[in-house]
Amino acid sequence: MTNELYAVVGNPISHSKSPRIHSLFACQTGELVEYTAIQAPIDEFSGTVRHFFERGGKGLNVTVPFKEQAWTLADHRTTRAEKAGAANTLYLDQENELVADNTDGVGIVRDLQNNHGVALKGLKVLVLGAGGAARGVIGPILAEQPAALTIANRTVAKAEALVRLFAKDAGATVLSASGFEAPDQPFDLIINGTSASLQGDLPPVSANVIGPATVVYDMMYSLQTTTFNQWALDNGARRVHDGLGMLVEQAAESFFVWRGVRPETAPVIEELRTD
Repeated sequence: MTNELYAVVGNPISHSKSPRIHSLFACQTGELVEYTAIQAPIDEFSGTVRHFFERGGKGLNVTVPFKEQAWTLADHRTTRAEKAGAANTLYLDQENELVADNTDGVGIVRDLQNNHGVALKGLKVLVLGAGGAARGVIGPILAEQPAALTIANRTVAKAEALVRLFAKDAGATVLSASGFEAPDQPFDLIINGTSASLQGDLPPVSANVIGPATVVYDMMYSLQTTTFNQWALDNGARRVHDGLGMLVEQAAESFFVWRGVRPETAPVIEELRTD
């Protein structure tokens, strides 16, 4: 039997850990998977996807800057992709039509709850940012029934738009929007969904959002402590986590979507930390 072909598509893509993660999954599960990285030209994403599946590819992960294009390109979208407004997982269904899924939200929830022991039910949660990264995780977080979820963004109108989008999913959770400067009391969990850490910057949020019991999660990952997590520690956060576990957990969910087999994530996270 020959290996079946999967890949991650992005631009740039050379830094991606996805090929390493999926090769570890394949070794662990015995699945016959070959997983590569494809750098698509900025204006040739759809052609790249079409060519990949025409030559027998089975599934694609999609990363920056193509997640919204992947969502638009699909013939069908899963419920979680529909709400996220972006897709990080593509595959062909039995009718040979392109299906878009989004596993980012499942990834962050599993990382928080399974790997870090942060049960979301009943917590006061602050999500910083209202772009694609934040939008992709709000639905799965709300499904865990936090007491309150505040979306803070530089442009308040974008945060308010997400509140309207997810209002029906909130249940008993108090869902609200604000600017970065407005939250002024401690939260149980703060999730940084902005791209500020990539530039070594900080969103202009008050240090009052951090209390002695606050857990802080930066969706970016780094070998060193991220800028945001260092700021949180300096201001008294109980503990901080970066997004490496989320990366592995969303990959595991994609692997499950494609193969029907769920790999163990803990040993893969540990291996990546020590690479």
